Amino acid sequence: MMLYKTLDAVMPDFRAIYLEHGVTEQQWRVLRVLWEHESMPVLELAELTLISPPSLVGIIDRLSKMAMVTRIRSTRDRRVVYIRITQKGVSLKELVSPKVDAVYARLEQSIETELWEKMLEAMNKIVEAKNPGS
Repeated sequence: MMLYKTLDAVMPDFRAIYLEHGVTEQQWRVLRVLWEHESMPVLELAELTLISPPSLVGIIDRLSKMAMVTRIRSTRDRRVVYIRITQKGVSLKELVSPKVDAVYARLEQSIETELWEKMLEAMNKIVEAKNPGS
């Protein structure tokens, strides 16, 4: 329950930013991964965003209608579809990232540096224990 309480405490600030710019949390996760990778296959994108492939299809549909991403079918394997961020999607990063970074900075400043670092270390250990080799 503590994880849910923590999310309930921190997510409203992030959600307000996403809402201001017309994207959902899930759309934000997709865009955030694509800002780092520019283009990737749908299944890999699903893995990195922690969004199931069936749910990701709808999210990509909406981002595509917003002209934030495009689909590109692989020329080597027609079963593989790549999702590529558009210039409009890249431009959103410039608008939103400073606001998101400011929220992260406020969160980090809300507790002592040593405790923040221990918290991150503990969360990483939980992830590693649940996903060995990740």
